[in-house]
Amino acid sequence: MFFHHGFPHQKKSSPVTDEALTMIASWFRVLSEPSRLRILRALESGEKNITDLVTATGLTQANVSRHVQSLAEAGMVGRRKEGLVTMCYIADPAITDLCDNVCANLQKRLAERAKRLGAV
Repeated sequence: MFFHHGFPHQKKSSPVTDEALTMIASWFRVLSEPSRLRILRALESGEKNITDLVTATGLTQANVSRHVQSLAEAGMVGRRKEGLVTMCYIADPAITDLCDNVCANLQKRLAERAKRLGAV
């Protein structure tokens, strides 16, 4: 939890500096691109090369390479050479936890909205 608003269900966290908030916002900007999320989801099952990621995501090779570069610069994805092939993997397991938490939260909210709409 990055912020504490006094809600009982939230953990209290330390104050965050402006510099840290800028870094956090930058990190989330990397995650704001759906293609990058597709790449991360594809990597959850294990490391893949660029061709595998093209197949898994439906993106072009140029787009996969560009997005992997952004994810790597943010420290979310790692890369290693295996001969002439670049293998990609999730470098920060917290990314998977974050995506799972966000997905679960959104599914819960959508189910609650559907229930409210069905009751009207």
